[in-house]
Amino acid sequence: MASTYTSNLGVEKIGAGEQAGAWGTTTNNNFDIIDRAINGVGAISLSGTTHTLTTSDGTLTEGGNKVLVLGGSPSGTNTVTISPNDQDKMYFVHNNSGQTATFQQGNGTGGTVSIPTGSKGLIFADGAGSGAKVTDLLDGMAFGGTKVTSTATELNLMDGGTSAGTTAVAAGDGIVTNDGGTMRQTTAATFSTYFNANLVTVPSAITSSSATLTPSSAQSIYQKVDTSSNNVALTLAIGSLAIGQYIIVDKTSSSNTLTLSYPSNSQGVSLGNSASFAIAINQNGTIFTFVESIKY
Repeated sequence: MASTYTSNLGVEKIGAGEQAGAWGTTTNNNFDIIDRAINGVGAISLSGTTHTLTTSDGTLTEGGNKVLVLGGSPSGTNTVTISPNDQDKMYFVHNNSGQTATFQQGNGTGGTVSIPTGSKGLIFADGAGSGAKVTDLLDGMAFGGTKVTSTATELNLMDGGTSAGTTAVAAGDGIVTNDGGTMRQTTAATFSTYFNANLVTVPSAITSSSATLTPSSAQSIYQKVDTSSNNVALTLAIGSLAIGQYIIVDKTSSSNTLTLSYPSNSQGVSLGNSASFAIAINQNGTIFTFVESIKY
């Protein structure tokens, strides 16, 4: 009975009564084939636009490696055909060839996998003959029971992609945010509500005859001043305002007067008595350089 070979690795199974005195050579070769299939790293040199990745029975061939490191100088996208087409194969691929490598088995009609240059892949071929399929094992993988459906483009965008578009934002559009360490998606309308609610601080009205308004956080302030009981002298300070933020002072009563001033002349000028409405904008971080007031 002559030798036969395993279906996928081509390991020789010596026939009964065969190879008397030569078992050692055949067995050692079989162990080398198995060793290559488990941990072998093969440097595959590509050229032109096609390459046949062959596994031959009883022989150490490049198709028997577990890891394929693609190199060479292909002239364009290189189609790598896994041969023979009736062997099951699984490969780890590192493409350093400078071109995209497209893996197929058989005539490629069953399905192919393309690995761009500089990328890595984990693929398997089903050995189904001329219509065999090559599958990307990293496509549709799951974490904790949840299938990943994101495209590579979407994941790259989350990783800080630099290609910015001009897509208009609508209220129902989703925006990804870090919610206490968990990435979540919420609507643009939700963000709008938050920003509108937190853009401006609205403290209680000032009623005392003198006060200093010093912002304690980097939020613009809308400050009401009630002069119905007495004249009010209000001093405005930069406090924690960021450049471009502002203080709006609104005198809510026509009785008595409101005088606005600043902690030092470097922060502006006194607006004097009877100011009714004023805006002070922090334009350089240390002084209010724009002041507008209305008096009645």
